[in-house]
Formats: sequence, C-alpha cells, structure tokens
Amino acid sequence: MNDDACRTAATDSVERLSGADVGGAAATDAELRVTLPGGPGDVHAWAQYVAAHADGTVFHDPCWSLTVRECFGHQPMHLLAWRGARLVGVLPLMEVRSLLAGRLLISVPYGTYGGILADDDATRDVLASTARELAEAGGARVLELRSRTAAVADFEPIDGYLGFSKSLPATPDAVAASLPKRPRAAARHARDRDGVQVVHDPELLEAIWHLYCRSMRRLASVNYPLAFFRALQARLGDDLWVSAACRGGELICGTLCLVYRDTIMPYILGADERITGEGAANLLYWDLMERAVQRGLHTWDYGRSRADNRGAVGFKKNQGFEPSPLGYQAFVPGGRRPPNLKPSNPRFALARRVWTRLPLAITRPLGAWLSRSLPG
Repeated sequence: MNDDACRTAATDSVERLSGADVGGAAATDAELRVTLPGGPGDVHAWAQYVAAHADGTVFHDPCWSLTVRECFGHQPMHLLAWRGARLVGVLPLMEVRSLLAGRLLISVPYGTYGGILADDDATRDVLASTARELAEAGGARVLELRSRTAAVADFEPIDGYLGFSKSLPATPDAVAASLPKRPRAAARHARDRDGVQVVHDPELLEAIWHLYCRSMRRLASVNYPLAFFRALQARLGDDLWVSAACRGGELICGTLCLVYRDTIMPYILGADERITGEGAANLLYWDLMERAVQRGLHTWDYGRSRADNRGAVGFKKNQGFEPSPLGYQAFVPGGRRPPNLKPSNPRFALARRVWTRLPLAITRPLGAWLSRSLPG
C-alpha cells in the first residue's frame, strides 16, 4: 500500500467513527469527532494539549513524531479527538513497514512512552476503536500502545518492560545524600582519585553517538542513525542535554538526556569499555541530577528496561530506583500471534553473536539501516 492509499484508508476509517455518539456525561458539549491532523493549527493544538495533560511526555509531542518521520520515513497516522473546537484527546501513531515483521502501527516508534491521552474514558475508547480500525483496514500485524498504565480494556498486555522514575531532591546539595552509598562512593572515587570530570557541551553529540554505537555493538543491539539525534537536537534545542564524563580530554562515557516539562530522562548512554573507570557513569548521573535540580526539574526518569536485562535493571536499582511494570498494550488483528522483535527472541541468537564480532565500521551504518525495521 503506497503513502496515498494509506492516508486514504486512514481517512475513511476516521470518518466512519467521526461524530460517534459515545454517550454519557462526557458527550454534553458536542459530538465527539476524530480527525487526522490537518495543518499547523492542529499540530500546535496537539502540542499544547500534550503539554497540559498530566500524562503527556516528549514522546507524545508532535516534535518527536516529526523527527521520526524525517529520519526514518515512517508514515504518520496520528489521531486527534475533538468536541466542537476543543481538542479532548490525542493518539500519536505511526506506521512502520518492517523488513523483519511486516506492517506495524506503533505509538510511538523509538519512544519509551506513547499511547492515548484523553480527557475522559469515552474519548479514550473512541480513539482506541479508530486505531483498531486502522490496523484492521491496513493489514497491520499489530497495533502497539506504549502507555505507562494500561487503559484499553480489550487490548492485550505486553509484558516484560519496567519503568524507573522518582522525584529529585529539593536542592542540589541534597542530591548526594539521596544516592545509595555504593554509587556515591564510586562517583567520588572517579572524581577525586581518577580525575574524571563532567562536561556539558552540545558539540559533543557526535562523539557520544560513537560511544553509544560501541556500547550497542557490545550489547548485540542496533544503533540509531546519527541523523536522528542531530534532528532531535535541532528541534529540542536546550531541552536535549549533551553530557559526558572524561579524563584528560578522553571521553569515558556520555549521555543524551531529554528534558520535557519538569522531567529529565537519559535517552541513550555510550561508554568506552576499553577505558577503566567504573564510577564515571555514577559521577555523570550525579552531576546531571544536580544540574536538573538547579534548573527546577522535579523528576528523574531512567526510562525503560526489559525485565530480562539484568545488567540494566541492576544498575538502575543500584542507583536507588525501584522498577514498576509498564502498561504497554497491543491489539492483534485476526487474533494472530504478534511479531516478536525482542533481542531475547531465539530467532536472533546467531545474528546477535555475530554482531558483537563485527567491526564498528560495519555495525554503525548497518545498525542505522536496520533500526528502520526495529522501532524500539
């Protein structure tokens, strides 16, 4: 199905449910109608709605989907719910045509979070029904909502993902005391004995990307393209923090953090395993937490980890963060089995073993290409 056909199918499905009588107290203002974004005015209203919604994240914001579209070419299927002229719900949704899994509808690709934001249950249900129609009409293998909390009654749970977040201290001086003893001691050792320093510099983005690619190869995972992070930097500006721990001018590890409203999230981390310095990452995060408090941020979100990823889960727990199951959900048209793109899939075992042995000159461009079919 080409792009025009996809949009026509989406428009037809949306029009069938537009003006649906969803009943209840929520329907008192006007009929509920669902549309695709029609222009800059709709996109602006969408951004404002996400910013004001209690569960809104940077991944719900249109800037994220615009960047994904620009860098990966995935087709937008975003849904907006209106009562009269008032926006009452959004579902950022994109079609991914995966070489490994076929056609997927994801909210949202490469995002930790996604799913429906709505004023009320009736609006949520109509957005879910419209998305389900899109999946059925377009032959999608799965419709995936990356919600923090499961909210759609008849969608299947996607188990195995954990979230890690907690409130930051009130003052920068209180950050040290909020850290567990072991990572605090490791960070101090890195700073005082190893001479590790933390720097914040947007110009380090490419260098950190190279560290990230090295780490992803070591973990037998694909890296996202450099162009994606450059595009995010161009759109987010000062809300994409570029930070690294270095010693003697040599980068040990680095991270790109997403800042949205009062929350900071380390989105990627890269490290050079050839350089010793166990406490460098601890020092980096300590410094970032202090900086976040200075800026007036209130929440540190360590993002998600797969429950079977003992290394990542253990590191975050060691930092004093307790895991919470994420409420990801899926609708599978026709009751078929959804595709399994998790690294733990035995189908990928041989490829993953080979991947760790390939030179970076191969894994960097190949990973960037493959990531179009592996939407996070």
